[in-house]
Amino acid sequence: MEYDNLSPIILFTYNRLEELKQTIAALQNNKLANNSILYVYSDGAKTANDNIAVDAVRDFLKTVSGFKDVILKFSEKNKGLAPSIIEGVTTILEKHGKVIVLEDDLLVSDNFLSFMNSGLDYYYKNPSILSICGYNMKVEKQKADNYLFDMFFAKRSSSWGWATWKNKWKGIDWNVEDYDAFSQNREQRKAFNECGSDMFGMLKRQQQGKINSWAVRYNYHQFKNDLWSVFPITSKVKNIGFSSEATHTNQKYSRFDVNLDKSGKTDFKFTEEIVLDIDIQKQFKDVNSIKNRIIYKIKNLF
Repeated sequence: MEYDNLSPIILFTYNRLEELKQTIAALQNNKLANNSILYVYSDGAKTANDNIAVDAVRDFLKTVSGFKDVILKFSEKNKGLAPSIIEGVTTILEKHGKVIVLEDDLLVSDNFLSFMNSGLDYYYKNPSILSICGYNMKVEKQKADNYLFDMFFAKRSSSWGWATWKNKWKGIDWNVEDYDAFSQNREQRKAFNECGSDMFGMLKRQQQGKINSWAVRYNYHQFKNDLWSVFPITSKVKNIGFSSEATHTNQKYSRFDVNLDKSGKTDFKFTEEIVLDIDIQKQFKDVNSIKNRIIYKIKNLF
């Protein structure tokens, strides 16, 4: 892999110092970290009570090394995660053409950057691929007989460690201008929920102003344009953000908990052909099924 052509990394952070330290340490342990540019976007405090925590995060960020360059972006005001990501990713893509994106509650394997950069290089000319994802939603290769690749395709992107290109990001309708017509089309709503039974509900709450999610709008764009995401068979990302301090999540039991790739592998087998193994697709869909969501919701009540 050519070190002078590695994708830059963006890390978005807010007020969780301990999780951030773990995220940075895991990223520093990557084989390609020393040759990668790291941009860190630190959001401003939402309330006066958050000032101390945000300042502590920023003091730590000023000490971070182990990368080709560390470029810190401190916001004076609180933008929120969705606007921060949309603005930050857009800015870095304009400069570099591709990007790997992380948030401050994600542990990555030591071959995360290898997988992401390899995927970006392999699929950059493929018009059907929207993103490369580092997280695997408990899909297991051993259940897929004769499956030969280190990745699989899915119609829903993951926001937990992902990558994309400028030409795939440009032109996304973040306002979802066609939402009214879409919401009245039963067949289209059903088709969207094939990507996960939570999809339309999240988009509806987004348009009602009840949540502010860039990811559901990104996935809606993916659905409308019939695009695919590439996922690793063995997860390169583990979310550690399900604590009481989490900004967007607070769960004792998580249906998203996975084991990180410990293989150290850096040579991955991809395919241009959209190969869909039935068992893999079923496993992927089951994670976001109504049944699975209810099971974990009940478990978190006790």
